[in-house]
Amino acid sequence: MQKACTILWFCLSFSMSNAQTYKAKIITNYGNITVVLFDKTPKHRDNFVKLVKEKFYDSLLFHRVIKGFVIQGGDPTSKAASDTALLGEGDLGYTIPAELDTAIFHKRGMLAQARDDNPQKASSACQFYIVQGKIADDSSFAKAKRRRGSEIPEHHKQVYRTVGGIPWLDMGYTIYGEVIKGMDVVDKIAAVKTDKNDRPLQEVRIKTIRLIEKKKSKR
Repeated sequence: MQKACTILWFCLSFSMSNAQTYKAKIITNYGNITVVLFDKTPKHRDNFVKLVKEKFYDSLLFHRVIKGFVIQGGDPTSKAASDTALLGEGDLGYTIPAELDTAIFHKRGMLAQARDDNPQKASSACQFYIVQGKIADDSSFAKAKRRRGSEIPEHHKQVYRTVGGIPWLDMGYTIYGEVIKGMDVVDKIAAVKTDKNDRPLQEVRIKTIRLIEKKKSKR
């Protein structure tokens, strides 16, 4: 019981320490997902806010869904794509410099930016993913150590063993937010049937994303 309480406290304090200026509600045909954006990753936060304000994400698909891993969306070519189109290569012609932080890790519910194999680990301008993940074990941590070249911190391992996530992605992709409401919707989307390219057979569409800005107190 004490260990469970410690892990819960760590997750809550982690979220609270990173959550400041913006929240966003991702409204889909499967339900709503509310995320908080981290001020510790301002380049990614501001880019996401900009695209949301421009209504860029309206009508785009979650085009890549892997149960126990991630749900991914934001490809601009998905808006009017045919049922057989191969998606995932669309972008906006620029990248976002990596904002990697050892304190921010790929536990269940994290919002992160996709990228290609560039050595600088710069992010896609628009494609993002939400971690569904799964409960991790020692083999997951060994894989993570091989990929990142260092051990996963023990307090992160405790969260991965209980809450779940994807430890081998740590320090490889920029995480800039977290789901605070609607993980049941993420799980519902992650469970849909997909084709051989991980594209859902039935459309999972982002209707719109709405920003919720934290009100500043008057002095």
